[in-house]
Amino acid sequence: MRMRLLAVLQTDCPTCQLIVPYLNRLAAAGASVRALSQDPLAPTQAFVQQMDIQFPVDLDPAFERSRELEVVTVPTLYLLNDQGQVTRTEPGFDKTALNEMAATLGLPPVALPHDGAPAMKPGCLSRHLEVQTEDAAAPALDLHSQQGRPASRLNVADTEDPYEYCFRTFGDSLPVIPPTEDRVRLMVDGRDPREVIARIPPCFGVATVEKIAANAVMAGCTPEMMRVLIPLTRAVCDERFNAHGVQATTHFAAPLVVINGPIRHELGFHSGQNLFSNVARANSTLGRALQLILLQLGGAKPTNIDMSTLGNPGKFSYCIAENEEENPWDPLHVEAGFAREQSTLTLFAGEAPHGVSDHKARTARGVLKTISYSLATVWSYRACMMPEALLVLCPEHVETIRRSGWSKHDVRQFLFENTGVPHRCFLEEDGEGIGVEGGYRTITIDGEPCYQKFRSPDQIKIIVAGGRAGKFSAIIGSWSTGPRGSQMVTYPI
Repeated sequence: MRMRLLAVLQTDCPTCQLIVPYLNRLAAAGASVRALSQDPLAPTQAFVQQMDIQFPVDLDPAFERSRELEVVTVPTLYLLNDQGQVTRTEPGFDKTALNEMAATLGLPPVALPHDGAPAMKPGCLSRHLEVQTEDAAAPALDLHSQQGRPASRLNVADTEDPYEYCFRTFGDSLPVIPPTEDRVRLMVDGRDPREVIARIPPCFGVATVEKIAANAVMAGCTPEMMRVLIPLTRAVCDERFNAHGVQATTHFAAPLVVINGPIRHELGFHSGQNLFSNVARANSTLGRALQLILLQLGGAKPTNIDMSTLGNPGKFSYCIAENEEENPWDPLHVEAGFAREQSTLTLFAGEAPHGVSDHKARTARGVLKTISYSLATVWSYRACMMPEALLVLCPEHVETIRRSGWSKHDVRQFLFENTGVPHRCFLEEDGEGIGVEGGYRTITIDGEPCYQKFRSPDQIKIIVAGGRAGKFSAIIGSWSTGPRGSQMVTYPI
């Protein structure tokens, strides 16, 4: 049976650009490869020339074929039999899938494990699923254009409950406020509604001021919150943060927002008791607006691209402020190089908070030893040198540490030097973290040889937050870290 490969592509999709050289290799090796472009003739011709495409590329101007194939994201690869029936579908870029398809076509592997490309990369939203006000045949927007399309206008029948309609159409499994034109106009507040602020991974939907405002309305934000939402949208698209990976991972991670500076009081962000709870409109609505933007414009829906095994309640809303008034040290944004009077936001890809209780310790060492045992379990107990952690110290623990005369540097250094996994824990035959020969360092903790948990003290981030009653702090473990994972980013407001 003669098998054929069909690839559905867009000209401005980074993942489509990534996959084309591999499709060229398949075509050069003798495979029957054909592509379907979701863009008009002119950008498609330019794309073919720029990428030196070595196989035929057809147009799909009205998206008839895309709808027939039920394309959700691009690129999507389809293996077709000689009757044109689909025998296999692979969305996005996946080296393993490419090599399996090559084998099905009777060809050797085309994707090498260490060729400089990632093992996997999700794609962009299919054009026919983008609700647009322009004609479908209009040219695709330039990837670097500073002017986006107007947000879509939808007419809801008088017999339709607008809240129920928005719940079904835009919701995150919670009701949303209908983003009427009047509400969105108030939220835009004189800004250029078509200004492009960012393109949201993994599907790279265009986040204009107007679309950010619409999501802010749905989340229940006040217009003043746009002061934070616009830089927050830029921050979440910072390549260092890697929202693409954070949204597509099977891990628990969700973007945690930490607010610092005077804007905490100006807009009512909460930093005291019930910090991670539903205590303040500013925290709850800003965090939810970000999640709606990631869902609606980024396209990482939990039914497809978002592959988190168990998820995280922070994917509804995950926003806190630092309790700088209870902090005897430099707050987070000052450590990042900003002036104390500068308002900032910080993003950290984190798990749900893990509580640490110690009501008996009377010294800094006592409190921090308790915390170090919980820090050792971040990601997985025997996984060392890879994860990071955000430590949220409550005011009572901070006061105990302060009375001992310890600085934040002392706290971080102590935790770095006293958090490890005993060698004896690696004697079992299997389990995550067993590959200790891969650059792990041995330290001695309380007379016992251990593998050091963190690669450097900087992998332990520290803020002060929470209420004064109760000696409960929290640890938030990270997703994958470093240049290939997610790095904490801080942006001015």
